[in-house]
Amino acid sequence: MAEQHLYQTGIIGNCAFIAHVNKNTDISWLCWPRFDSPFVFGSLLDEKKGGEFSILPQGEFTSDQYYIENTNVLRTEITAEDGKYRITDFAPRFRLYDRYFKPLMLIRKIEPLEGNPRITIKCEPVCDYGKGKMKSSRGSNHIDYLGCDENIRLSTNVSLTYIIDEKAFVLNEAKYLVMTYGQNLEAPVVSTAENFLRETVSYWRLWIKHSSIAGFYQPFVIRSALVLKIHQYEDTGAIIAASTTSLPESPGSTRNWDYRYCWLRDSHYVLTSLNHIGHFEEMEKYFNYLSDISHAEDTRYQPLYGIAGERQITEHTLSHLEGYKGEQPIRIGNQAYEHIQNDIYGQVLISMLPLYTDHRFVFSERSDSVKWIESVLSKIERTIDEKDAGIWEFRNIANVHCYSNLFQWAGAQAALKMAKTIGNEDFEKRAKVLIDKAAAHIEACYDPQRKVYTNAVGSPHLDASTLQLIMMNYLDPASDRAKDHLIALEKELKTEDGLFYRYLHADDFGKPKTTFLICAFWYVEALACVGRTDEAIKEFENIIKYCNHLLLFSEDVDAKTGSQWGNFPQAYSHVGLMNAAYRIAIKLDRPIFL
Repeated sequence: MAEQHLYQTGIIGNCAFIAHVNKNTDISWLCWPRFDSPFVFGSLLDEKKGGEFSILPQGEFTSDQYYIENTNVLRTEITAEDGKYRITDFAPRFRLYDRYFKPLMLIRKIEPLEGNPRITIKCEPVCDYGKGKMKSSRGSNHIDYLGCDENIRLSTNVSLTYIIDEKAFVLNEAKYLVMTYGQNLEAPVVSTAENFLRETVSYWRLWIKHSSIAGFYQPFVIRSALVLKIHQYEDTGAIIAASTTSLPESPGSTRNWDYRYCWLRDSHYVLTSLNHIGHFEEMEKYFNYLSDISHAEDTRYQPLYGIAGERQITEHTLSHLEGYKGEQPIRIGNQAYEHIQNDIYGQVLISMLPLYTDHRFVFSERSDSVKWIESVLSKIERTIDEKDAGIWEFRNIANVHCYSNLFQWAGAQAALKMAKTIGNEDFEKRAKVLIDKAAAHIEACYDPQRKVYTNAVGSPHLDASTLQLIMMNYLDPASDRAKDHLIALEKELKTEDGLFYRYLHADDFGKPKTTFLICAFWYVEALACVGRTDEAIKEFENIIKYCNHLLLFSEDVDAKTGSQWGNFPQAYSHVGLMNAAYRIAIKLDRPIFL
């Protein structure tokens, strides 16, 4: 691979917030009090207006960053001419009083390792996406930052004068910075921080021990599981696509989107990955989130919702921010909530199927089955012959998409199983009609000359989303049709290094210039499904090279340079990795370590 541009950050979180820690020690992204709130620190999008929270030495330095094994606790080691020190960053999370303690609290422990390093702590939080800087107010052992209706406190055993005046000092003992939002730390700084660190490390390691991780590239799957876990907003159960906004899919593309929301159309993949690692609690919380949305009396589902089920996610641009590497526009909100995407109904039905087939759920709790299944079946009946924007959310293009009909087909199959479980013959009949209708639309996408399913009825274009025809068992993986379809897709959309383009035809913004990581992982799954297991392993090993120094993956990768693009880290890229690794492990008959 050519020289890479990689995102130089790690993430920490506790299922209430996520923060990005740059290798240069800066907290480069932190939205409080919610995932989708304005940032408190946002140098990721503007180094001047985004504020800063850094702990830097005098002069030049080198940096090494790593996670404490099997945790979301991050360490950054800084080596300068006068010494070496380590910063441990974490968001507290552990069991307390029979609940999870997950405060809006960021803790930074700074400890000397070698020599007598002189450091400068700079803390400048901002508000309203960098339009205002917060003002500092000195307390007895803390600094309050006020402004824009925000109330942030920094409690510390560092000299307040050194912080406020940004004065360098010699680090000769461990120092602690405890930043809180909307609450004060009414406890000793040092012992509290150490206790929270110990409890948080123990929590994450126990969480991993209680995971069923297949014996195939375990370190990657473990890190992906930890990433996915902190992308769940535990208060409601929603899982967001990414914690960032407006990191471009490629330079100059203007494909800069806000991903701090929950996409219903990805529910199946997320729940599948959680099921593979045996995390029932997270699945149940996500089910509850989906159920709340499903019971609303809307005639349609939206492609995405806010983390509390908000329906209106109005998109607007911010002109005052420079943007990541100068890339514009900066978008807040996402207009895709207005789009017509008809695969969603099937996604929801498949996602909710375990409530009827998995005996860990108490079936008697499904007292609302008739009303709920009736609602979703009706939605599919109303939309099955309709054109839509498709999975890639084309803004001004509508087609009868193969992928949309595949998930209507799969959703109707799930509805049929549910109907049999509850003994409802009317639902069975309606589901069978929908299965046949969806299959007819899918077959209308088949090109017999090229032996491939195109992206839409009457279209010549190929699309990586149709790999799902194989994984969803619409096509028998052992059949020639499945194998031929896969060969045609890889000939057109695969790069030499196993990366995969979503598609190569022009859309609303021109032709895509970067590959989409989750499509590459789908390709690995498809290879495993059709029995090309050795190739699946080889391609998996190629793809995982495109992580950053912490095994974190972006949304997009430039096939020529190997550089990372798009919002980061992308939860769905990690979901793709988890599902691909599991598919290979099953083929290899590797034991599942419980």
